[in-house]
Amino acid sequence: MKGLIAAALSALLLSGCALAGMTVASAGAGVAMGSGVEHTMTGITYKTFTAPLGELRLATLQGLERMDISVEGDAATDEGWMVSGTARDRTIDIELESVTARTTRMRVVANKGHIFFKDAATATEIILQTAQALDEQARARARPPAPAKNAATTKGKRS
Repeated sequence: MKGLIAAALSALLLSGCALAGMTVASAGAGVAMGSGVEHTMTGITYKTFTAPLGELRLATLQGLERMDISVEGDAATDEGWMVSGTARDRTIDIELESVTARTTRMRVVANKGHIFFKDAATATEIILQTAQALDEQARARARPPAPAKNAATTKGKRS
């Protein structure tokens, strides 16, 4: 902890820029939060998922539905996929970029009102809801199918 504080103070004093000091100081905070969600100083939120683009897109749409965010656009791009939506006075832009066949990077921007006012909390919740939908998809795939009822074994049995 002392090392982190010393590094933050050094960065602040040596760079002459408060933003650099804040970046160094917050570097350890993301690990403590445990969500793996990254934020930029401009309010853009990122996360890389170990999931193919198609699965992440489906999970994103499920997360938006769960949050009652209206999907306004859903289209393929050269790099992956772009989903846009609206919620009250916010516009949501979600970029899904295929990194590998099994890895996809998600970038979420939630603009509140004007383009300069970002809602990082809503962007983070979209990522968390997407992660939850991915987990639910994985559990559904891993669940063994229900045994088929055999007409011969159920014949003559009463409920």
